[in-house]
Amino acid sequence: MAYRDFQHFLQALAEQKELATISEPVSPYLEITEIADRVMKANGPALLFNHLVGPDHRFGTPNPKSAVMNQASIHPNNAPTGSRKYDYPVAINSMGSRKRMSLALSCDDFEEHADRLRKLVQAPGNVPKSLVEKLKFAMEMGREIKSTPPKDAKFAPCQEIVMQGDEVDLTQFPILTCWPEDGGPYITLPLVFTHDPTTGKRNVGMYRMQVYDRNTCGMHWQMHKTGMRQMEDAGAAGKLRFEVAVVLGGDPSHTFSAIAPLPPGVDEMAFSGFLRKEPVQMVKAKTVDVQVPADAEIVIEGYVDPSERRLEGPFGDHTGYYSLAGDFPVLHVTAITMRPKPVWPATIVGIPPMEDGWMGKAVERIFLPLIQLTVPEIVDMNLPVDACFHNVAFVSIRKKYPGHAYKVMNAIWGLGGLAFTKMVFIFDEDTNVQDIGEVLFRLGANCDPGRDTLHSRGPVDQLDHASVAEGFGGKIGFDCTHKWPGENGFSRDYPKLIKMSDDVVKRIDSIWGRLGL
Repeated sequence: MAYRDFQHFLQALAEQKELATISEPVSPYLEITEIADRVMKANGPALLFNHLVGPDHRFGTPNPKSAVMNQASIHPNNAPTGSRKYDYPVAINSMGSRKRMSLALSCDDFEEHADRLRKLVQAPGNVPKSLVEKLKFAMEMGREIKSTPPKDAKFAPCQEIVMQGDEVDLTQFPILTCWPEDGGPYITLPLVFTHDPTTGKRNVGMYRMQVYDRNTCGMHWQMHKTGMRQMEDAGAAGKLRFEVAVVLGGDPSHTFSAIAPLPPGVDEMAFSGFLRKEPVQMVKAKTVDVQVPADAEIVIEGYVDPSERRLEGPFGDHTGYYSLAGDFPVLHVTAITMRPKPVWPATIVGIPPMEDGWMGKAVERIFLPLIQLTVPEIVDMNLPVDACFHNVAFVSIRKKYPGHAYKVMNAIWGLGGLAFTKMVFIFDEDTNVQDIGEVLFRLGANCDPGRDTLHSRGPVDQLDHASVAEGFGGKIGFDCTHKWPGENGFSRDYPKLIKMSDDVVKRIDSIWGRLGL
């Protein structure tokens, strides 16, 4: 079912006994993170904190001309002072399990959406062979995904309360300071709506936002992100105000769509409609020319000056390490709109596993059919949560010729977000790449490090602190398949994998219940 709004989703979680309500006084300064981190790592429930009592924050960081600044010099400036009670509950870990991630996408299991896309790919007459056919089919698939386009809302709960001018105050919200060395409080689950200054095409992304004071935030648009490119294009065109709307809440399918690696030309809100099987109701923001989902909890409207930068960070990131402080664009808030009793949606990131692990796993599974459309020899793929997804990929293929593994490695490094993958391991099709034990067995058995590796270079996640340069680094592929005669100079017979005779397996299966084992 499609959800009316975020609170409807929370109600559904409660009915499924997937939501724990916390009435104990808890602070958004570090304490929610400590509780949520323990719960996430124990596969615990979603959490709703309804008694937020914590310290006031001295919002903001120094704004030196250079971003070269150590963490110790930043953190004390944001140490809490005084105390206050916050009026708005905080919900966290709402998508932190397979069941909750599936419920968020209005289905029993998120593989159902993969099956929907797979049926499009595998429909009779829909198996493209040439590059031209693949491009035409991608356009047809885009039309199918767009079959539930957004619609104008007759009523917008997210605009029942409107604050402008001196009424704008971000500090009224229980915004989390997640980790001790963070540069300040961060909005961690924002849906950032922007438009291409040339084409007008909408983009919805998820970018962390450090709150500096009542009406300014850092906008963490990394170099590879669409939001950054759109802002730079606006600046090149001489525009001094690049308009932005930041949405908190709404149907959780909106949140998933913001992180989805969609094909070019597919609107995130159309994809959200595809997931929920109902159009997303949209409304124009009050002070910027941007449409937002009418079912949002809170909307933060504003603009970015393409020429302005301010120190943002450090931030305890999904890599498990603090990302260092750097200069990033600044959002100037012109209005805040919200429903009368909103819930503040949040998440935390850090050493995996975390809630974002299930969001990433849903992306992997749902979009696998589209990856297979481009690289059809791929049987399955596993982007391990513990490797932060973009660091490692285990891939099984139908091997058809010598060197096939290397063809797939290079294809992966040329595919959208998969281009950031640092280490790619290629296995035969009979390998269960979801089983790490089997992966390690095949890797150890079939890969010779001196022969079966491919070194390359290319773009990496801007947050990768180990790379040779920011956003650019090395890559390596491992051929863990059975070697064919003559492949990479292999001249010996390749042994067979040990396997019991089928008739013996069947015989023992028939008597197993009588063995008392």
